[in-house]
Amino acid sequence: MASLRLLPGLGARSLAAFGRQQWRGCGVRWVRRYSEGNPKYTHEYFEGLVKGKPLVLFMKGEPSSPMCGFSRLVVQILHMHGLLDYPHYDVLEDVEFKEGMKKFSNWPTFPQVYMNGELVGGADIMLQMHQSGELVTELENIGHRSALLDKKSQSDQS
Repeated sequence: MASLRLLPGLGARSLAAFGRQQWRGCGVRWVRRYSEGNPKYTHEYFEGLVKGKPLVLFMKGEPSSPMCGFSRLVVQILHMHGLLDYPHYDVLEDVEFKEGMKKFSNWPTFPQVYMNGELVGGADIMLQMHQSGELVTELENIGHRSALLDKKSQSDQS
């Protein structure tokens, strides 16, 4: 069973006073240990979320309201390329899900972008791929034509 462990200086009374949602939103650190005994989220579970899907995003928040700047950056990059509807998961909804995803991906931070079942990376890698043009190629590999190509061809015709 997962247990709640507060960091030094944070008392149970403080946690009860603010409630979990407010703690999450204000950036106060609280840690819930991931249960190793009988995990709810297995490797096979996460594999099922990403396998056979062109693109999946694991982020903090939702695409319409990201909860961190890095998640916002990835959403903006995807939107620039014309990706407006894709499977996404809010890792802040469930600590066990978040910790299990870190273990599955062997990647400690979020957001995480998967294409064709493979981890591409986080915000820094997506930004590099976008700036270099490599993201356009990767999106073509998953069957998506980047909206930036259409904008470029329109400006070339003008």
